[in-house]
Amino acid sequence: MAILVTGGAGYIGSHMVWALLDAGHEVVVIDRLSTGFRSAVAPAARFYLGDIAERAVLQQIFLENRVEAVLHFAGSAVVPDSIRDPLGYYRNNTLASQVLIEETVRAGIGRFIFSSTAAVYGTPQTDQPVKETAEARPENPYGRSKLMTEAILADTARAQSGFRFVALRYFNVAGAERLGRVGQSTRSATHLIKVACEAALGKRSEISVFGQDFPTPDGTGVRDYIHVDDLVQAHLKALHYLVAGGESLTVNCGYGRGASVLEVLQAVERVAQVRLPVTFAPRRPGDAASVVADTALARAVLGWSPPHPGLEAIILSAFDWERRFLRDRDSDIDALQQRLAASGF
Repeated sequence: MAILVTGGAGYIGSHMVWALLDAGHEVVVIDRLSTGFRSAVAPAARFYLGDIAERAVLQQIFLENRVEAVLHFAGSAVVPDSIRDPLGYYRNNTLASQVLIEETVRAGIGRFIFSSTAAVYGTPQTDQPVKETAEARPENPYGRSKLMTEAILADTARAQSGFRFVALRYFNVAGAERLGRVGQSTRSATHLIKVACEAALGKRSEISVFGQDFPTPDGTGVRDYIHVDDLVQAHLKALHYLVAGGESLTVNCGYGRGASVLEVLQAVERVAQVRLPVTFAPRRPGDAASVVADTALARAVLGWSPPHPGLEAIILSAFDWERRFLRDRDSDIDALQQRLAASGF
């Protein structure tokens, strides 16, 4: 199939592009490159520079390519930023998605996979892993913007008999592709594992732990971390499910077990064999204490059963990517200095 991947130059989207190509699909990518990198897009994919809010660009893509499914990754995803700039998040995550969904329906494309988030749950009202049937109570504009898009998809599917979707509620995605072709290269990243790996390599002077007074075993926030490769496989399973005629569905994507901030930092120290420069700060607005996935539905309906690689395995892939990313950057700087010296500068 020809598949449109929005945000295909970003962290998760770029991994998805490689996996789709490996599976034999034709891939079309649209990305405005606000946080993504053109170099992260697999060369075999057809690339369009543009914003999903631009109807003319979407109409051109659907005219020039026989797209049969849309995988929607484009969006903003930093909780504190969403609190500072709620209108920007509603514009980029909700309003732009509405344009994409409308143009997808207009083009007669009936399969749509949406990159949603566990932030729609807010702080669960139970210590047990959260099910998809739990009340959605997002505590920040990021989570609300994603939940609004889920509602648009559900209403559209009810109104359009030929349109079906799968919304995947991600928990905390981390790591880099096991084949090493792509990883997380986000500028000024806020993801804990990437930040910790950068600090372990001397790219950051400190790591801030936000909150020591959560109602968790060590007082720091607990999250369910999932390897990016396993998340990509969930998308492939969702695509097969829709192709086989499956009904619209919303499912969690996690491992069903959590790790605290301090446990993650200790694991990074073991992998990198360094002591991290950790400082403590107050809680950030909008951060939940603990969110862990119940993944029974994804396993039962999509047939997705990723092996749990362990926190250190996830961190090792992230650390190896970060180390190579740093080495490649230093090599580029050395080569540039050599060329300048040879030119007499």
